[in-house]
Formats: sequence, C-alpha cells, structure tokens
Amino acid sequence: MNGEKIRMVEGKLNVPNNPIIPFIIGDGIGPDIWNSAVKVFEAAVEKAYKGRRKIEWKEVLAGENAFNKTGEWLPKETIEVFKEYLVGIKGPLTTPIGGGIRSLNVALRQMLDLYVCLRPVKYVNGVPSPVKKPEEVDMVIFRENTEDIYAGIEWAAGSDEVKKVISFIQKDMNVKNIRFPETSAIGIKPISEEGSKRLAKAAIEYALEEKRSSITFVHKGNIMKFTEGAFKNWGYEAGTTQYRDKVVTQRESWIIGNKDANPELTIEENAKMVEPGYTLMTIEQQAVLRKEVKTTLKLMPTHGNGKYKKMLLLKDTIADITLQQVLTRASEFDVIATMNLNGDYLSDALAAQIGGIGIAPGANINYITGHAIFEATHGTAPKYANKDQVNPGSVILSGAMMFKYFGWTEAHDLIWKGIEKAVANKRVTYDFHRMMTNAVRLKCSEFGQEIISNM
Repeated sequence: MNGEKIRMVEGKLNVPNNPIIPFIIGDGIGPDIWNSAVKVFEAAVEKAYKGRRKIEWKEVLAGENAFNKTGEWLPKETIEVFKEYLVGIKGPLTTPIGGGIRSLNVALRQMLDLYVCLRPVKYVNGVPSPVKKPEEVDMVIFRENTEDIYAGIEWAAGSDEVKKVISFIQKDMNVKNIRFPETSAIGIKPISEEGSKRLAKAAIEYALEEKRSSITFVHKGNIMKFTEGAFKNWGYEAGTTQYRDKVVTQRESWIIGNKDANPELTIEENAKMVEPGYTLMTIEQQAVLRKEVKTTLKLMPTHGNGKYKKMLLLKDTIADITLQQVLTRASEFDVIATMNLNGDYLSDALAAQIGGIGIAPGANINYITGHAIFEATHGTAPKYANKDQVNPGSVILSGAMMFKYFGWTEAHDLIWKGIEKAVANKRVTYDFHRMMTNAVRLKCSEFGQEIISNM
C-alpha cells in the first residue's frame, strides 16, 4: 500500500497526509451503508484538501463475513491490524449465537482497551423528532467502555460455579439478602479508580478543548455507593486535583457565588444557604458542611469575583432522573461522563430525540495509546440488507468524527454541511421520509450522493 501508518508521538496522534485506515464493512446492511459512506469520505477529503490528503483503505474481516471466509468470527489478524494502524472504522456486526464471544463489539473494545465510548448527540435541523424541542439536544457522552457489568463476569443460575459464589458470599461475607439463592444467577460489577479517573480525564480534556460549559457525572450512587458512588467521587477528584485552575464544582460555585454576592457572609451563613436543611442536621453533619465551605473559600483568589463562571462546571445527577431531565431540560446538559450500562441506556435514548439511532455516530477510543475504532451505532438489520434503502448517516457521521480526531476539521465540517443541507432540502432516506411532508425519498446510495453535492 502507498499509505503510511498513524502513530502516537510524545503522547500526540501523528496523522500523515495519506493514512492507512483499516475498515470492516459489516454484516447485514453493512455493505449498503459502507458503499455510500466511503464515497462521502473520499469526496470530503478531496474537496477539503485538493489532493494533498488521501485515505488509503485496508479491509479487515469480522462478523459473518469473517466466519464464512475463515471459520472465525473475529480473526486474530483483524485485532493485530487495528493495533498496528491505530485508527479504524467499522459497520455493524452480527453477535454470534451460542457460546464463545457474546458481542464482537464488546470484544474489540476489551482487546484494544478502548475505554471511551464517545457518542456525540446533536440535532440536525429538520430531522423528524418525537420531542418538542430537539434543537436543545447538543450533548457528548463519554461512556466508560471496559468495566461495569460489560466485563462479562457472571454465572448461570443452578451452575456449579454460581453455587460456589453464593456459598462464599453467604458464609464468608455474611450476606443475608439474596432473596432466592437456590435459583439466582450472579453477576459482578467492577468499577475501578483507574478506569473511572481516566474516563473523567478524557471527558474533561475534551470539554476544555472544545470550550464546552459543563460535565455531568451520571451515576446511581444513592443505591450502589461503593461502585457508582465511587465513580462519581473519583470523577470529581480527577477534576479538582488535575485541573484545579480550570474547573469548579457545582457546590463550589454556590459557595463562591454566595461570598461574591455578600463578602461579609460568615461560614455558617454560607453553609445554611448551600443546605437549607442545615438546622435539621446533626452536629457532626453541620461541622462537615462548614469545613467544606471553609475549604472552598480558599479558592476565592483564583475562582472568586466571578472568575468561576468562565470555568468548566463539574456536576452530577442520578441516572434515573437524568433520563427524565434530558427530555425536559436538555439544554442543561453538555458533556456527560458515565459508566457502561448507564451510557448504553442514555446514548440510545438521546439518539431517539434527534431522529433515531440511524443518524447517531459513535467511536471507541483509548486516548492514551491513540487506538480508536469509529462505528455505526445501530445493528445489522438483515431484513433490509442489499436493498439500498437504509440511512447511512450513522457511519457517515462516525467518519466525520474520525476526521475530527485526525485534526482534519475541514473534512468533518463538509460532511456535516452536506447532511444538514440534504435534510433541510427534505431529500432523505425512507426512515425520515415517512415522517416528513413533501419530502423526496432517496436510496441509501442516493443519499450519499446528495451529501456530496451539498458540500
């Protein structure tokens, strides 16, 4: 091949003008959307850089295509190619039925330690949406990709393994609240300090670079105090220790704001403003709150006099209320950092608000090593395969994300411009066409050409 490899040099991605990019076409509708998308990618690069830059594509196998040709769902060679060339892109893959790998997507993330699932969710004006104000949706989800229940540590009900686990939990750990131990399956939910902090750090650095206003740590720490609650705490710790001059927590903003408004405010008066139920607290709880106020006020030289208002705001919300508030208060959310399962729910729910998962891009990234796989976030939809019918928007916008990851922002912007204009002109694929009036229905391949013509 004539291209060159992408490399990490002194902690930064080094992208040549002719990078070799491994790609997996994907199963089911994979060939349809890839054939449309690759033309869009090449047109965007050509238009943006007039021949100075070009992608050299390198096909690798995974999924049904790989199984039919090699007898393996995920050949070792594919993993090695992604390791060697750092950045790749893929279509949807079939999950094998039966034993072995439960999900090829999860396997790729685990094997390459792609610890961030990056899911930007932004409304394209004119796309049919089930909510009243979809234009308020402009969020970026950082979903931890390697831990939580997706680690795959579980044992089937009735198995010898689960009997050993339950016996250990009950006898050695003195656990009494497994309601039906004889028929229970057991799963383990690992959440680590290292995994939580590297995810938080990636989200914070992204937010600072993109000049975003806030990060929300989404968790269920009120119930799972030592796993999800720890994730929240570690996220705050990463932010306030490594980026102290650039961030402010929501509680700190209240305390500093109170002091800015009234410099004569005592510590106890400030504490009462932060927690209206202060007088109902125990003496010990009041002392802890006063200590928090006193510690925060030490930030006044760097954060006071309104300086904190220009800093990145760190806050947190409980997972269940978050799923409500992204519907009712979408504009209050910007960058979201969360764990694997919460992120899975949240990213798909938000995709529905902007027109469906068919136009939702995604990426799996290790910001430390530089490895990244950009992907269509939907399934294989085999009943639509080879019909040239489905929306290729997810993989196309994932490719735009890939260009932005390279630093090729001009190509990224051209793709977004092309899609936005196609939708504004109501020249769309069937999924949007059926919900729009006076629209023109295009094939998958025609939609790709429409994007190109609008660049």
